[in-house]
Amino acid sequence: MAAPPPPPGCARFPPVHRYDASARPRRTAAADLDGTLLASSSAFPYYFLVALEAGSYLRALALLLAAPLLLLLYTAVSEAAAIALLVLVTFAGLRVRDVEAVARGVLPRHYAAGVRADTWAVFRGCDARRVVVTASPAVMVGEFVREFLGAEVAGTELETCAGGTRFTGRIKAVLVGERKREVVQRLFAGGDMPDVGLGDRESDHDFMAICKEAYMVPPDRRAPRAGADSLLSRAIFHDGRLVRRPDPAQALFALAYLPLGFLLALFRVFFNLMIPARLVRHTYRLTGIRLAVRGTPPPPPRPGAPGSLLVCNHRTALDPIIISVALGRPVTCVTYSVSRLSTAVSPIRAVALTRDRRADAARMAALLAEGDVVVCPEGTTCREPALLRFSALFAELTDRVVPVALEARQGTYYGSTARGWKWLDPYFFYMNPRPGYEVTFLPPLRPEETCGAGGRSAVDVANHVQRLIAKELGFECTALTRKDKYMKLAGNDGTVRKTNKAGSRDDDDAAAKKVA
Repeated sequence: MAAPPPPPGCARFPPVHRYDASARPRRTAAADLDGTLLASSSAFPYYFLVALEAGSYLRALALLLAAPLLLLLYTAVSEAAAIALLVLVTFAGLRVRDVEAVARGVLPRHYAAGVRADTWAVFRGCDARRVVVTASPAVMVGEFVREFLGAEVAGTELETCAGGTRFTGRIKAVLVGERKREVVQRLFAGGDMPDVGLGDRESDHDFMAICKEAYMVPPDRRAPRAGADSLLSRAIFHDGRLVRRPDPAQALFALAYLPLGFLLALFRVFFNLMIPARLVRHTYRLTGIRLAVRGTPPPPPRPGAPGSLLVCNHRTALDPIIISVALGRPVTCVTYSVSRLSTAVSPIRAVALTRDRRADAARMAALLAEGDVVVCPEGTTCREPALLRFSALFAELTDRVVPVALEARQGTYYGSTARGWKWLDPYFFYMNPRPGYEVTFLPPLRPEETCGAGGRSAVDVANHVQRLIAKELGFECTALTRKDKYMKLAGNDGTVRKTNKAGSRDDDDAAAKKVA
């Protein structure tokens, strides 16, 4: 039987698996992105994320409905025509700063998860200069390419209006075919063209032909992915509501299920609000919420034996409420900022501390005498398997410390956000078809491990508790802070604005106080 013919383009350029790194040194490289450095050749999911996160539900729906026409344009007319329509539907009227925030906080995680191991190994080996030449808008891919691939980016440039603050939806020039070659020639103006060129389609041939050697990347959506540690950065902080990469089928489900999911979330919230605390753990199961409780919960407080300070990592705004459900009794949540509205509608008691150590210690002693108290010393949520730096203030307030390890299971929507409407965070968690939580109560700190009886510093105690929780969960301990997260995702330091208007606050805890 005759061997199958090679994919188009491979007859002119050898496939990438023939690249021999030991043949001679290569210092510079130019590569396409979608289908070359990324396993998938479709950029639709990333446009969809921009439409949804920087635009709206309706804009994302319009883009999804336009998908058949986009495919027809791509196959029957040209790649440039399809990209022009993609850009028009996605970007027309969007604020530049919103798109930049999505490119900084949402897209890199999805891009990084799709990097091909074989082409990345070739591209990374050219350590003197790397250039990505792509038809995707530079504003979309630039942050990822520079931070995760350590490369310069040449992408399609978009027109703006209103003093450069909004996109018109028009393109200055789609970067395909000869335009890619012209860009590479301009970037390497000294005449010494790239040592290696990488591409996956015919429109890449023009720039590949001027490289000293070039390789085609055969289509393979199942190609092995590059490990997160092999890239030049990691997406510890990321934003956006969608958990999975929105390929057309997943995008359709996420949008079509949204109204039904919101009704389901309302039912889950208000049904469980009417149930006594000791029974909610069981009604969670009836409403499709999975709750696994491990370890030995601390005994309830009684006369002569005050409550415990439950110190947990922060996965979603619901953490204190989930701990209350796991215990089967009310708890008090302490935070450094809480609005009157949040306090009024909270199913658990929420108390704001003052940052005055003497006053806070007295307040904490009084609260512990009444019952258990929950505190999240990270100060903000983290979605990845990593713990942010623990604030040491909790360790100075009491020696009755019980570490609690939390993990949230979210399959469709994330119940946390840095830029979106935080009052919706708990509802997005409950909107998942099968949301879940795992709560593990670790042994209380021994007297010698505390500040009061053990004489250890507050920082030592905080770091010790962080390590205990990280070990239980298999997470990484970091020194990153709330400020690092908000500077990355929102362009601010995460300082809470003092306001009582619903939905306009920046703190992660305020939203949790509204629902059970």
